[in-house]
Amino acid sequence: MTQVLEFRLPDLGEGLTEAEIVRWLVQVGDVVAVDQPVVEVETAKAMVEVPCPHGGVVTARFGEEGTELPVGAPLLTVAIEATADAVPESSGNVLVGYGTSAAPARRRRVRPSPPGTRLSDGVSRTAGPGTAGASADPGPAPLPSSEVLTSAAAPGGTRGPAVPDRHDGPVAVISPLVRRLARDNGVDLRLLAGSGPDGLILRADVEDVLRTETARAGATAARAAAAAGAVRGAAGAQSVAAASGVLGTGTSGTAAAGTRVPLKGVRGAVADKLSRSRREIPDATCWVDADATELMRARAAMNAAGGPKISLIALLARICTAALARFPELNSTVDLEAREIVRLPQVHLGFAAQTERGLVVPVVRDAHTRDAESLTAEFARLTEAARTGTLTPGELTGGTFTLNNYGVFGVDGSTPIINHPEAAMLGVGRIVPKPWVHEGELAVRQVVQLSLTFDHRVCDGGTAGGFLRHVADCVEQPAVLLRTL
Repeated sequence: MTQVLEFRLPDLGEGLTEAEIVRWLVQVGDVVAVDQPVVEVETAKAMVEVPCPHGGVVTARFGEEGTELPVGAPLLTVAIEATADAVPESSGNVLVGYGTSAAPARRRRVRPSPPGTRLSDGVSRTAGPGTAGASADPGPAPLPSSEVLTSAAAPGGTRGPAVPDRHDGPVAVISPLVRRLARDNGVDLRLLAGSGPDGLILRADVEDVLRTETARAGATAARAAAAAGAVRGAAGAQSVAAASGVLGTGTSGTAAAGTRVPLKGVRGAVADKLSRSRREIPDATCWVDADATELMRARAAMNAAGGPKISLIALLARICTAALARFPELNSTVDLEAREIVRLPQVHLGFAAQTERGLVVPVVRDAHTRDAESLTAEFARLTEAARTGTLTPGELTGGTFTLNNYGVFGVDGSTPIINHPEAAMLGVGRIVPKPWVHEGELAVRQVVQLSLTFDHRVCDGGTAGGFLRHVADCVEQPAVLLRTL
């Protein structure tokens, strides 16, 4: 017995509600294995390959590349062979760690239709001996990511199996040529009963429908022409009246000219998150200039000693974690419903990374437990993943504090928007030679501007100022960090 399973876009986790099709990995007619990736999609957080939990022949794809689909929308259909009294098994996996559970999703079972089933085209046919139709269980059920669409009985019956009263998806069609013929001519395959083996719809079935429609169209051509003439006359009068109305008011319903860019994907997610931050968080910003000459010398000495090279952002991250240990108020979040400030024990440090897809904020987990070498390696790994678009949603969420190095853009200062629901963000400008009073004398030193934007609900200016001053002291005198090692 042939069954066609519909695989829907699964819940990708982390509150994601839609995804954009980037690239199809299979074509209609391809044979796929269980858990084989079939499509690459881009969410608001990352690009991921979606595996299909069923093995069989791909009979249809839903959506072209660039199409945005909501979670639960059909992705593709797969035709498989299964026994008549059992629902086909699948792996139960959709995406590891992306909202799946150990057990496979609940599916609708198929059951025989009673004699005299009425087809969706309104014609009543009686199934012959050995012929059974498929009928969906009318009881309510959660929407699964894949469900049985059609079922064909064993051979020995009439011309084709009875069709269910209602189809929620395509029927059993294996040949992409048949599907294309129907699509090009506007034939709804869900209204056909296949004459092929196991009830499959063949090319002859579609051509029979086309011949019938052609004859019917010829018989009604004269009446249609007359009706069209009458409609054109009425439409002309209405158009004149509408034009007069527009001219009388002197207004136009056309939209303003300009290029429109959809707010979707990464850009849409950034827009939503920044807007929410501005609405909910009463932020404030303080800043200070610091002499980074000694920090740059310390880094040069570390790298000259051999071993893995230490990055500047890794040293700044180490300074951040040390400052957060002294001022834990800034490593927190606000629970609006409970009206509580939640101070977090771990530091999951986010850092802003600009990519071709837009701004992303990868997260270094447990940054407070890492040394400079470990931080350097993790920053490098996450930066490369951001560049190639392979960051997972888990690597883009869960941050507790953000480090924003906007100095790479050649600017000195900024007042960044807090990455909701965090409570603070440290901004680092470019490090440039500037005149600076050092040990009582004017000298050229490597100067950087540091800025801290913080949620004024979690602390007052004294705490924020103390945090920023400690960061500046560690930048100017890296030996201060020895106290916390």
